[in-house]
Amino acid sequence: MVGKATDRFGRRLVFRLVGVGLILMGCFVRVLDPYPLQMSRLIYFDILQRISPRAFDPDLPVRVVDIDEKSLTEWGQWPWPRTHLGQMVDRLGEYGAAAIAFDMLFAEPDRYSPARLLQDPSLSGLLQVDQAAAELDNDVRFGAALAQWPVVLGVAARQSDSGRATTPKAGLIEIGENPAAGLVDVAHWTSLAPPLGEDATGIGGVNVSPIGALGVVRRVPVLWSGPNGVMPGLGIEALRVAIGEPVYFAEGSQDEVGIMLEVGVGDFLLPTTENGEIWVRYRRDHPGLYLSADDVMRGGNDAALRAEIEGRIILVGTSAAGLFDMRETALGESVPGVSIHAQIIEQVILGDMLSRSDVTAALELLAFVVLGVVVTVVMSSFGAVASFIAGGVAAAVVIAISWLAFQNQSILFDATFPLAGGMANFGLLAGYLFVSTEREKRVIRQTFSHYVAPEILDEMEGNGHRLQLGGETQDITVMFSDIRGFTPLSESVSATDLVALLNALFSDIGDQILLERGTIDKFIGDAVMAFWNAPLPVENHPYRAALAALKMRRALVDFNASPLMRGRPPIALATGCATGAACVGNIGSRRRFNYTVIGDVVNVAARIEQNCRHVDYDILASHAVQSATRSNLALLEAGFVDLKGKSEPEPVYILVGDRSLTDGAAFQALEDAHMRLLAAIRDRSSRAAVLQQCEVCIDLGAEIEPGLKHFYRALPGRTVDFRSEALAGRAVFSHHNGPRDAIV
Repeated sequence: MVGKATDRFGRRLVFRLVGVGLILMGCFVRVLDPYPLQMSRLIYFDILQRISPRAFDPDLPVRVVDIDEKSLTEWGQWPWPRTHLGQMVDRLGEYGAAAIAFDMLFAEPDRYSPARLLQDPSLSGLLQVDQAAAELDNDVRFGAALAQWPVVLGVAARQSDSGRATTPKAGLIEIGENPAAGLVDVAHWTSLAPPLGEDATGIGGVNVSPIGALGVVRRVPVLWSGPNGVMPGLGIEALRVAIGEPVYFAEGSQDEVGIMLEVGVGDFLLPTTENGEIWVRYRRDHPGLYLSADDVMRGGNDAALRAEIEGRIILVGTSAAGLFDMRETALGESVPGVSIHAQIIEQVILGDMLSRSDVTAALELLAFVVLGVVVTVVMSSFGAVASFIAGGVAAAVVIAISWLAFQNQSILFDATFPLAGGMANFGLLAGYLFVSTEREKRVIRQTFSHYVAPEILDEMEGNGHRLQLGGETQDITVMFSDIRGFTPLSESVSATDLVALLNALFSDIGDQILLERGTIDKFIGDAVMAFWNAPLPVENHPYRAALAALKMRRALVDFNASPLMRGRPPIALATGCATGAACVGNIGSRRRFNYTVIGDVVNVAARIEQNCRHVDYDILASHAVQSATRSNLALLEAGFVDLKGKSEPEPVYILVGDRSLTDGAAFQALEDAHMRLLAAIRDRSSRAAVLQQCEVCIDLGAEIEPGLKHFYRALPGRTVDFRSEALAGRAVFSHHNGPRDAIV
């Protein structure tokens, strides 16, 4: 037993070491963070946003003036003359815009300027204008409009130098170890046609992702590292101009160079990635965000339009299909690029900023480790099914934590790596368990031979097609046998000696069960459960079970006389037998199951065994056993007893001996005396008469079976078992005389 426990512990230890190895391998993969892991994480974050997108708030001070198809139809193809754009700026300024930001480039002089048109050789001979008109420059006129209002112009990242430097308008105060050193780097910015760069209040980058980045826009740099200083993004620059702040605050790590933690502008704080990007908290694109440029360009004082513009940050962009400024969001929508800048401003104002820090990544790794430990420990102890359930519960907890962190704290907690890693661990460990289990199949026959008789095992091997995974209902006989007085015995010997004693005892009584073609179901502490007529049919199985009980009684006598029991109180057994229908088969999961029986007859047998103490006899049988074996066994009626879980008392019988005793004169005399005793009880004879008849039975049974003495000594105190009012009209069967009414 100790050796088996050691082997089991060793196998479990090896299994857990394999699990730890897989967990460490998973941690290594997470640190490397290959592209598939990154994409699964980003897709999961997209799913979170799609489940719960941010709601559109029409009261937020952000609007987009959209150069849409309608505007192009009314005012001509793009690009418009900058006199038109100057007119738009004046209109927006007069309507009270807090800031006006152009999500477009003005890198070259306006081709519609009269001065530019006259330089075209094909037109110079055709156009006749005065000198004043010839000197008109649309860029100067547009710049004059810019100078009157808070306007932000956009520049874009490019690989080659445009020839003119673009200098940011805002200052930057860095806190920490040079956090700007880690910003997304831009080699060059597009230039602004003179004098637009000098006249604009602010300049911001229109890019929503680094050069060459395609696909879904999830993170947008707030600050860019450029050749002439740190350049803000267009949206955050528009916010700075609107609130009149001259500088940005960039807070970084105090211990490491180039790590950005957050960016501040006025009272607003933006948590960023270490390279100065923010995660965009998207909402569905909403028409309430957009104002048509055509409506703005038209003259007059529109009160409704003023209400949409006054005090708001106005971004000017385009949704026209031919201008190719459509980008895909995490919600799966294609929106104008200017809309993304607008959504950034909205979430900054709301304070609804998504965040993801190194601490979050560490907690994800910890969740993977915990889930892996749960899967490993539970599978090594309880098998794959329990591990699947425990892992499923742990996975549900991880998903719930991720969802609550996103919904309540706007924290991006990746559940995909813990879940995928846990599933991978489960699959690999289950495979390892399967391989190790295959090796154990070689000893199945040897193991099963301890539970059934060798001849039954041979029949099973020859007729294996008759054994099915699952259960089938059939008549069986069930036996429960329990050691009486086990507690005092366990207190008188050491645990090691007690194990040795139980092993020896169960070996002796188990042999008797196997001799009578029984199947040992299990050993339960100090008890044994066995059944007959399964897995293969056993003819006259109630009789074979009763014979096994009698043989166990005789084997116990020899065991108590053995040297192992010298100096120790003798052991007594309490045995109960019942016959009835039960479900028999391999019951459990597909990976782990027991060949056992389930049904009411099992409970009846167990409860009858428990009543041995009440009846004060070592072997009790149910009425079904008595009916099936009455001509072959020496059985005596023991009255009705209450069985836990049964609504009515059940008749039980004491098993005195086998057929050789039944035909003897001594037992027949005892049987007659027993009938007279029961008649006296049912006729409500005096206690003295009952006691006198008990003494007669004791004298007759002394030579037949010593245990009868205790049975008859206890019987006067059990007369209610034979004549209770609750049993009125119940038929009581004797093993020879058939039914008799019990009047109680």
